[in-house]
Amino acid sequence: MTEKQMHSGEDECDVIIRNPHISSMTEDVLYHLSLSSGSHDLQEMFGDIKFVCMGGTPKRMEGFSSFIQKELGIKLPTGTVLDDISKRSYRYSMYKIGPVLSISHGMGIPSLSIMLHEVIKLMYHARCKDVIFIRLGTCGGIGYPGGTLVITEGAVDGLLRPYLELHVLGEVVKRPAVLDKELAEELKTVGEEQLPNYNVVMGKTMCTYDFYEGQGRLDGAFCEYKEEDKMKYLEFLKTQGVTNIEMESLAFAAMCNYSGIKGAVVCVTLLNRLHGDQVTVPKSTLEEWQRRPQELIAAFIKKRLNLV
Repeated sequence: MTEKQMHSGEDECDVIIRNPHISSMTEDVLYHLSLSSGSHDLQEMFGDIKFVCMGGTPKRMEGFSSFIQKELGIKLPTGTVLDDISKRSYRYSMYKIGPVLSISHGMGIPSLSIMLHEVIKLMYHARCKDVIFIRLGTCGGIGYPGGTLVITEGAVDGLLRPYLELHVLGEVVKRPAVLDKELAEELKTVGEEQLPNYNVVMGKTMCTYDFYEGQGRLDGAFCEYKEEDKMKYLEFLKTQGVTNIEMESLAFAAMCNYSGIKGAVVCVTLLNRLHGDQVTVPKSTLEEWQRRPQELIAAFIKKRLNLV
């Protein structure tokens, strides 16, 4: 087994696992999710998943799970509450709401990558079909004010290269960071139609390995460049079609593309980086802005499920 899997017929999963060792394992322990193919019936638990929505913090994704439950009109049995499936892992939080999985991925590429390896395997073991992965996040805008919804059409690194670079067994491996163009355009259309009061844009997202120097901030513990250097760089990014900066989209796009999963990234800007480095708006405003990607994704899911 190199790409597809050992399933066949109507149960065949369309998630690509590029690992010949998985088929010979008697048990696959998804350690950071607190799940296992040996001790859990993963197909029974997750086989109906169509949308995997992920964001940085456990609190945000817990809030999204409650929000999408209300939006989809899903009622829990009397006396029950939404349960954090991965709570015993102490790493990520995960909630299942009908066909939607809501998961936290932490901050940065390493944390996201670990979670994605295991969630992709989870979708494989559960034999999921036509599943869509969506990252909901926050970012710094390049020329866009706080509260702008940015849909990523392509992810690049700090050198504007459109691929994820990995070091595997002493070798450099490059994987293209490709997102589904039609999905991005559909999300933009849904945003414009369903959320007309929000500014919705689409463009390149620069993904960095650092919050401070990697993003050209002046307020980190170290800074060996001047403000004019920073501004020149940010203005250059703008000319190259970069609309925002965050820390996960490159790995997200590369891993979704490599596993044959349609992926999309929707972020809200917390500030315009051309005007400063620190987020200074009130917490209440931040909370309202952070709900905007959730509203867009909820509208998209309801459209896909023919609930609107």
